[in-house]
Amino acid sequence: MNRNNWRWFRVGDLFTPQKCKCSNATELLEDGDEIAYIGAKKSCNGVMRYVKRVEKLVSRGNCIVFIGDGQGSVGYCLYQPVDFIGSTTLIAGYNEHLNPYNAAFIVSVLDQERFRYSFGRKYKKEVIANTKIQLPAINFENGDYAPDWKYMEDFVKDQIIPQLPKKAQKVWLQKYDTKPMQQEKMKLNTDEWKWFTIEDICEYPYKAKAYNANELTECTNNSEKAILYVTRTDVNNGCKGFVVNEGFENVERGGAITIGDTTSTIFYQNRDFICGDHMVVLRSKIFNIYTGLFIVALLNKERFRYNYGRAFTMEIIAKTKIKLPVTPAGTPDWQFMEDYIKSLPFSKNIEPSKPNEIVDELMEVKKRVIEMQQQLAAQQQANINNYGTVNIYEK
Repeated sequence: MNRNNWRWFRVGDLFTPQKCKCSNATELLEDGDEIAYIGAKKSCNGVMRYVKRVEKLVSRGNCIVFIGDGQGSVGYCLYQPVDFIGSTTLIAGYNEHLNPYNAAFIVSVLDQERFRYSFGRKYKKEVIANTKIQLPAINFENGDYAPDWKYMEDFVKDQIIPQLPKKAQKVWLQKYDTKPMQQEKMKLNTDEWKWFTIEDICEYPYKAKAYNANELTECTNNSEKAILYVTRTDVNNGCKGFVVNEGFENVERGGAITIGDTTSTIFYQNRDFICGDHMVVLRSKIFNIYTGLFIVALLNKERFRYNYGRAFTMEIIAKTKIKLPVTPAGTPDWQFMEDYIKSLPFSKNIEPSKPNEIVDELMEVKKRVIEMQQQLAAQQQANINNYGTVNIYEK
């Protein structure tokens, strides 16, 4: 990366800011599948849930979203390629030159500023506008300069994307298979469903053996003794990473739902794994990757009831009621659940034979992004050492 021509730019000069419009998601939005609701969340690209479209609350896509508030996420930035509904804690920044590639570059640079902000120190609109970042630039003969949008785009295309796993490359190159496994469209008529407790359909939940991360050795999915390490994290399907299986006695078999009891983070694990602390395991003979994903989606509807102060304990999980499709005999219709998941867009990408390949790919993507951010941070520090500290709030 040639950094000789990089220059400092004020964010307010790069982007036209617009405050997002949804002040109360509970009152103003209804669940649906028409548009994403984006909140103060750094994972899942900020998507909180999908809702029905409300035109007066919609923000245009192709923008960088600045998270101005929110414990753990304030100061992060996200690129939103399509229209969305955003929380009023977000500021959307627009520039006609922006695209997914140069946006990824700029977001990596902007995230270097994140350490300056916290729940008690907001990333306010005026602060965002006056923040200065260093970017590749085109220098003109009259002494003026402008961001080199083409360089940033080409760098991501030529240097970053080729290093990513094949599936991730397909996403970036828009070659991912969006088709369902089966073409028949299926509708959900919940009026005909019946209520079941978790203990009606599953074995009684139990606490998994907890392994301390400091006592484990990290490795990649390709390592001979690799095993998943599942924790309470709400990203990467609950997987903190892969670790070396040193003959652990308490390996959990795949085909289970994992639940972080203090975080209510819920995922289906199709591959053998070990757990961190506060992890509950849920099993049933009828679980496969399709029925498991269906049940996880329903259990996630219960997440809002629980937090660190009100844990999703084994006893509460067992008594939790979810509404399920039923057969004429009144028993859960597991075949319908499986077929419904297979009818969804992108379901062709679910590979039961390689269930957690995507986890390794996500880890690789994260590694590449971190490497890029570290390079940018090193260059910024070098420039500060050479030219003095820059006041990011100067007007």
